[in-house]
Parts: sequence; structure tokens; C-alpha cells
Amino acid sequence: MNKPLILVVEDDPSVRNLMTTTLKTHDYRYLTAFNGETAIMEASSHNPDIVLLDLGLPDLDGVEVIRRIRTWSNLPIIVISARSEDTDKIDALDAGADDYLTKPFSVDELLARIRVTQRRLGMLRQENAGNAVFVNGNLRVDYAAGCAYLGEKELHLTPIEYKLLCLLSQNVGKVLTHKMITQKIWGSSWDNDIASLRVFMATLRKKIEADPSSPQYIQTHVGVGYRMLRVDG
Repeated sequence: MNKPLILVVEDDPSVRNLMTTTLKTHDYRYLTAFNGETAIMEASSHNPDIVLLDLGLPDLDGVEVIRRIRTWSNLPIIVISARSEDTDKIDALDAGADDYLTKPFSVDELLARIRVTQRRLGMLRQENAGNAVFVNGNLRVDYAAGCAYLGEKELHLTPIEYKLLCLLSQNVGKVLTHKMITQKIWGSSWDNDIASLRVFMATLRKKIEADPSSPQYIQTHVGVGYRMLRVDG
């Protein structure tokens, strides 16, 4: 497997050097950006496979960088930030981040998060290689094209939201436990992953449900997991 191209967005030289040295040691290709505007320019011109993004940038807040990138790209974004409050994490995930790593972080954990993201990208491409189209009521998932639609309108989903939708649709009618879902999506089942899952499920529901408080497609099984319901066309 070819090593992905990783964009490192970090204004602290010592942290940036740690990250780039780690990537270089493990034969990853990388680009760097010191602020938000440069990050957006590098992401649009070089189309990296993964972005490692600090939130406390000198010109733009990292959440704004995520929002701007999400207007045109679903490339995976891993936030690496000293902000450890739940609200900060939720803001970043709501904006479209795929993962959140709190500083100070271990090099081993950083590499593990990158590997999980890599595997997820590979699995997504593999799943999309087929020709199947899933239809459930007004919801349609075209696995081959990597797109989802509600009626005639294409849904603008983040990579994690799309992966969740695929996982639920491929197991329609089955209750999937929190542990099973987080293992499939993040490759782990830490408490933080389950908290992230709730955020992503809420954002996914906002996009596919007419009334998220009374969901038609995704049913919550409190304390257990989620299930996609079969909806009449």
C-alpha cells in the first residue's frame, strides 16, 4: 500500500518538528502549513490523503479551517489540539473532523490514528468497488459512486458520516452495538470513541431525517447501539 500524503497544520515549531520527524521516520510523505489560510491553500492544491490539524492557529480557528475544507472535500481530518473540553471536541466533530487527539500525545498513538484512517480509506474504496445501490424509502446509497441521496438531493456527508451510513445500511434491520460500530469506524472502542459516535450519529440524523427527534431511518437502542429501520418506499 502506498503511504498517504499527509498535511501537517501546526504553528508550534517544536510540535511540528516532532510530527514531521515521526512521519519521515515511518516513510510517510508530508506537507506543512503554519496557519489556516496556508492549510486551505495546500489542501486544495495538493489534495492530501489526511490532514493533521491544530485548532489554535494564528490567523483562523481550526474549526473554521475544517468548515471551509468541508465545502469542497471529504478528505479525512484528524484534529490534534491542546483543547480538551468536550465542547471543543464536539465543535470540531460537528464541523466535519474525523478524529480528535488531545495534546500532549504519544507518537505511537498518533501513528495508530493514521493507520486506522488509512485502513478506513482502503475499506471504503474496496466497498465502493462493487455496483450495489441500497434503497430504503427516499434514502439511496450508491456504494460504487461513494454518494448518498435523499430523494433527488445528494447528501453532503463527511467521511465518517458516510461510513456510518454504509455500515448501517449494509446491516439494515440489525441492532449494531456501540462496540461493534466503533471498532469498524475507528478500530477501537474507547469511551472517547463512543462519545464521538453519538456526535456523528446526531449530525447524520440531521441530514437524513425529516424530524431528528422522531427518527424514521436510524433507531437508538439506549445503552446498546443503533439500528437502521426498513422504510416503505
